[in-house]
Amino acid sequence: MKALTYHGRHDIRYGEVPDPAVTSPTDAVVRVTAAGICGSDLHIYGGNPFSPELGYTPGHECVGVVVETGGQVTRFKPGDRVLVPASVGCAQCRSCASGFTARCERAKSSTELCYGVSPQLPGSQAQALAVPHADVNLVRLPEGISDEAAIVLTDNAPTAWYGCRRARIQPGETVLVIGLGPVGLMAAQSAFAMGAARVLGADLVAERRTFAAALGVEPVEGEDVRAAIREMTGGRGPDAVVEAVGSDTTIELALKAVRQAGRVSVIGVSQNKAFPFHMGLAQIKELEFAIGLCSVHYELPPLIALTRAGRIKPEVVVSHHFALSEGPAAGPAAYELFAGRSDGVRKILLDPTR
Repeated sequence: MKALTYHGRHDIRYGEVPDPAVTSPTDAVVRVTAAGICGSDLHIYGGNPFSPELGYTPGHECVGVVVETGGQVTRFKPGDRVLVPASVGCAQCRSCASGFTARCERAKSSTELCYGVSPQLPGSQAQALAVPHADVNLVRLPEGISDEAAIVLTDNAPTAWYGCRRARIQPGETVLVIGLGPVGLMAAQSAFAMGAARVLGADLVAERRTFAAALGVEPVEGEDVRAAIREMTGGRGPDAVVEAVGSDTTIELALKAVRQAGRVSVIGVSQNKAFPFHMGLAQIKELEFAIGLCSVHYELPPLIALTRAGRIKPEVVVSHHFALSEGPAAGPAAYELFAGRSDGVRKILLDPTR
């Protein structure tokens, strides 16, 4: 089959890879109808992979149709339209049984918990994908949810919801979202759904701030972001901050911008093993600090219900469509476009069927 593969910094290729197969009676194979490029994929593309190996297929956002199942798969059959959550559960430990797949007690490393970050679990930017423990790791898609919405529900929306939930957003509060990419935009929608009265949005890209404003977000403008946030909140600071970038600078901004006794929730992926956390500042301000990886399975049920009811609109995040073959080769390539944050790009959907 055809797939994208990673071969080093800024080196994504399109070509032939082995077809996925059912190798265990609990496996399934899904024909991919839509795949996404996530901000985490950009870490890999930029030369900061989560694994030293090369030649594997990236991607962990997938919508498709079941084409084959193992003999012990009971909840799905060929022809079922499904969403493949980014996080992968073992289906055996207590954490996975409760939906907390990111806490899997049997995984020996983080590369076993997500597709497309190593050769262990080839990713979704391909024509087909092998899914282990399919009864746990597939979600049947209800009628009326588009591929565009479903792609966002595989990872970006659950991560955003998780971040807002851990920020303990209360009705009537003011929330700051740092980073207005796909996760940040969904964090803004999630905050409103949880009852936030105001959502402020900070991002370096003016087009992203403008788009967020159309969703009801109050964009933070000006070169001195902290001063602008203070002015917008009457000198007090937001009640909660959801950080959706993962850089040292933005995490520090979150800690400094939030009000006294406020809450900071970091969902941006940080690969800094020595982040200079200002413990004194956190202690003096009496802050609550949360950080972690989302268990998509646990967060999905309310998000699917909210999507079907029209309370959140994940599909608005998708801005560009490419054929899978255009991932590395279009002008500009899908990866290049997304990494450069140009042409109003928010979320790219790759179509392996064309």
